[in-house]
Amino acid sequence: MSAAAAGALTGRATPTPGALMADTHGLSRRGLIVGGGTVAAAAALVGTPAHANGRHDDDDEELLLVNGRIHTMDDRDSVVSAVRIAGGRFTAVGRDAERGSSANKIDLRGRTVVPGLIESHSHFISLANRPGYHVAEWELAKNVAEVLAFLKARRKTVPPGGMITAMGGGTPRMFAEQRLPTRAEIDAVVPDRPVFLYQSGFGPARVNTLGKQFFESITDLPVTVAEDGTIAGGNPNMANRALYHLRIRQTFADKQRSALDAMAFTASVGLTTILDQTLVATANGTLNPAALDPQPTDGLPTLNHFRMYDAWLSLHAQGRAFIRLQLNFLHNQGFIAELGGLDKQLPELRERLKNQFPFFGDDMLRTGGIGEWAAPFAAPTNANGYAVWLESQRLVAKARWRNENAQGGSATSTAAIEQVVAAYEQMDAEFGIKDLRWGLQHADYATADQLARLKKLNCGVSVSGFRWLGGLPRADGLPAGPLFKDILASGIPMGMHEDGIHIAPHNPWFALHYATTGLNVLGQQINPGQQITRQQALRAYTRGNAWYLNREDDLGSIERGKLADLVVLDKDYFTVSDAAMRDIRPILTVVDGKVVHDTGALSGRR
Repeated sequence: MSAAAAGALTGRATPTPGALMADTHGLSRRGLIVGGGTVAAAAALVGTPAHANGRHDDDDEELLLVNGRIHTMDDRDSVVSAVRIAGGRFTAVGRDAERGSSANKIDLRGRTVVPGLIESHSHFISLANRPGYHVAEWELAKNVAEVLAFLKARRKTVPPGGMITAMGGGTPRMFAEQRLPTRAEIDAVVPDRPVFLYQSGFGPARVNTLGKQFFESITDLPVTVAEDGTIAGGNPNMANRALYHLRIRQTFADKQRSALDAMAFTASVGLTTILDQTLVATANGTLNPAALDPQPTDGLPTLNHFRMYDAWLSLHAQGRAFIRLQLNFLHNQGFIAELGGLDKQLPELRERLKNQFPFFGDDMLRTGGIGEWAAPFAAPTNANGYAVWLESQRLVAKARWRNENAQGGSATSTAAIEQVVAAYEQMDAEFGIKDLRWGLQHADYATADQLARLKKLNCGVSVSGFRWLGGLPRADGLPAGPLFKDILASGIPMGMHEDGIHIAPHNPWFALHYATTGLNVLGQQINPGQQITRQQALRAYTRGNAWYLNREDDLGSIERGKLADLVVLDKDYFTVSDAAMRDIRPILTVVDGKVVHDTGALSGRR
């Protein structure tokens, strides 16, 4: 792209290639967190000292919360009025917490408090790598006017020439008008910054006038933009090509900023711990490392799966990460004929199992297991593909790693689930896996027999809460799934997830609303007879997910000795209407004993 063409971005001085992703400076940590904006929170934390790698100074980090309705989610489902925190852990709960004073005391004024929510299936690292100045909040919008309001607010924090992006989490189905904003509508609220809105995982996209000028100025791998600002998906996928041009302009500092933004948005919706299920890597993996760099055909779910953690790792090393992250490792190598026999297949998985450790790290960042799959799912009718998939299960079992399987859309198939259950039984017979806590993701239509067999193997399930977005009532009147009530009744350890960032939003309150009402985004009943109570749904997102992450001793409830993660809500989750419950937002989020999100709603917190 020529200098003159690049100058078309703003009509002013030509920006450097990094200007599109340039950092914001000069904001204080307190001012940003109180404001509640993700951009603000991220920028404010840049360069701010914080506790490093879970270490605390017990003398000056005590926090006392009083006068609340604190739902501990302990074995008795106790509700208390006070909790005391020191050194990153709960040190007293209930009446014991109220004994003695504290220099850092918060009056909750009767607000409802719950443990920090845990996400057991997310593609969160993708959010943490979004190019530009990302507007994650657009997934919370109910209509086009609210999308525009989020874009307008974001513009205030973006320097001239900076690209405003909104990707993945928001789709037209969520908005009342069932469409994205028009080019003219975006221009009206953001006339002086380029804007790029990208739907779901593979486009299409919509830009404003400056965005149109930017993409049309690119001569190397040009992007076609329609007059109304639409960048088409399809083949060739121009939206993916546009995404590529933003990704190759990202600097490492840009990626750090995006990771901080992602953490801040996560805290703002009440999630305090994430199990990242990584991304679909190029199928040939390490056989062609160059193919892992950004490609013009890549959609949002594709990143270099070796380097995509670098920004987060650097922030964690500096003590600046403030959301707990657990990393699974997905492997996308199916049958590759040129490798030869079965003993030569799965080279990347074999190297992973030899050279990395499961559950290795600290309280804020650690590895997990293999998931959401060890090799692409293939039925026995696909002889080579099935042989490789089954061999991947065997390799994981032999190496004594935790293993998960998710079959995407076919997870709604009882036959696909049966294949997984039978393979797990075979692995247990060969190697013994009961102590490894293998998992099944989605599990929408698991039968009572399948659940009983998984439970016997000490397996757990993480149940999808995202069917609210795309699901429609079935013609036969049966539930669209998951069978929340039946799965819970089986007694198998059950957590919940939203599977956010690409196919669904990150916000857990949408999933909680669906599990308890069965209503889709259009207000239609799509899961009749499978609703669970609000207490049961919240338990799945706290205690259930803590078990699924192998962290029930430290997370999931507000109890003495556990890690101090909690969320203060703007509404009472247990008593508000169904519609209002879906709109719940935290006013205060605490992770590791630190306030990481604060709207200022509690008096004295500004």
